Amino acid sequence: MTNIIGEMSGQVWQTLNSKGAMSVAKLKTALKADAFVLNAAIGWLAREEKVTVTKKGNTVTVSLK
Repeated sequence: MTNIIGEMSGQVWQTLNSKGAMSVAKLKTALKADAFVLNAAIGWLAREEKVTVTKKGNTVTVSLK
């Protein structure tokens, strides 16, 4: 499972690098990702201080630092 989350982290980083900040919902659609794996990948990147996660209303947005 760690390998799957690590691979998804790379895909999230590449997507944000090419398209800019995105909501978690848009990332899920763009990557056709499982919600658990996507959230774990975002957490992985946040722990490594590679992304910023912000919440405004009901929308959670992820952007590269």
